[in-house]
Amino acid sequence: QVQLVESGGGSVQSGGSLRLSCAAYGYTYSSYCMGWFRQTPGKEREGVAAIDSDGSPSYADSVKGRFTISQDNAKNTLYLRMNSLKPEDTAMYYCAAFADLCWRRVTTWGQGTQVTVSS
Repeated sequence: QVQLVESGGGSVQSGGSLRLSCAAYGYTYSSYCMGWFRQTPGKEREGVAAIDSDGSPSYADSVKGRFTISQDNAKNTLYLRMNSLKPEDTAMYYCAAFADLCWRRVTTWGQGTQVTVSS
């Protein structure tokens, strides 16, 4: 059974940094596209970043230049380094495994980790 477990969320002031982690169980990161999404109450879940099986990253325009997605295949762990955080980055962040191509279909979600950025 595939399971994704996020960690690393928390509260930070505007301009601060956080690193989210997503550990996979029963799953091999290197074979699939993995990504991060975020959601605030009353809004749809939005894609933040993804990393393809060849290591190619893609980002939402709102986080380009501030967030970096990476993975450690040996540890089967996905990361999201978030710098220069803004209050509008406040959301529940979810790790996701895609069926094949990035951004097409998510097969597995993590439980989420809360990120709160204060001004």
